[in-house]
Amino acid sequence: MAHWIVWLSVFILGIIIGSFLTVCVHRVPKGRSIVAPRSACPDCGKQISWYDNVPLLSFLWLKGQCRACQVAIAPRYPVIELVNGLGYLLVVWRFGFTWPTVVYAGLFSVFWVVTWIDWDHKIIPDVITLPGIILGFLCASLLLPTGWLNSLLGILIGGGILLALAWISPYVFGKEGMGGGDIKFLAMVGAFLGWQQALITLMVASVFGAVIGLGLLALKVMQKGQYIPFGPYLALGALIAMLWGADIWQWYFRGLV
Repeated sequence: MAHWIVWLSVFILGIIIGSFLTVCVHRVPKGRSIVAPRSACPDCGKQISWYDNVPLLSFLWLKGQCRACQVAIAPRYPVIELVNGLGYLLVVWRFGFTWPTVVYAGLFSVFWVVTWIDWDHKIIPDVITLPGIILGFLCASLLLPTGWLNSLLGILIGGGILLALAWISPYVFGKEGMGGGDIKFLAMVGAFLGWQQALITLMVASVFGAVIGLGLLALKVMQKGQYIPFGPYLALGALIAMLWGADIWQWYFRGLV
């Protein structure tokens, strides 16, 4: 019984933080405070009472509607909460109850927020990535198995590769290839996880981006030359690198020997 209580507690913590992430996704791109004022309905402006702001449950008992104006609540809110709760369970399952797990859980939330913001606004805000690079270096030096040198190389190599691609893209493809947000985000990933995981992040993101992009073209959901935000694919690649990067690296190079 105690075992299930612990896992339930991890999930509850994840959805509570996930509720806060919905605020970040909505306010950070607009440059608004994520602390005040209290959450309100985006349609009628009515402040949301605490009993209507319980993660997941409020959406269910309100039947997906604002109590004041009955306008439908976007399904993204419970989705963000639920996925963050499940993500915390995944991180704890992979790394156990350790201090690095706390850092990795926080990273999962950052990846999740970046995914939504870049998808909605085509930007990855500096307010996330620049402090993240510094924090990543400190965590890698003090808490994570990454180490300071690996972290420093991760920043330089992760950000440097995308910076080089951004520089040569106008000459090779005739248009900008990578945005500054993508460059700083991969540098942040490298700061936390190291240069090997930064490379894995980029490889995985490129594969998924290409496959999904070709699929959308084939289904005529998008047109040739239309911009697709790369941040969600980088976030997915970073998650895979965080969870299984070391195993992927060993498997890949073992196959080359």
